[in-house]
Amino acid sequence: MEAITSQLSALLQSPVTDRTGITGNYDLNLLYLPDNRKLEADAPPAPLLLDAVQEGLGLKLDKVKGSVDVLVIDHLEKPSEN
Repeated sequence: MEAITSQLSALLQSPVTDRTGITGNYDLNLLYLPDNRKLEADAPPAPLLLDAVQEGLGLKLDKVKGSVDVLVIDHLEKPSEN
């Protein structure tokens, strides 16, 4: 599930966390239509990513508010020559 959440985070450009408790290794094949191909007339019929995850994998993605670790750099100096 760690690999799945990592890939979904990258595709959705948003943090995805695993709350399923599922362990083990799985071989998955997920067919979906990327958002940037929605407007192409020759795009093959396929579900969007969120629909494909729910229909193809049986997993539901819910948007929830939560805390996220953030690193803030408020000042930067060039190192001295000493």
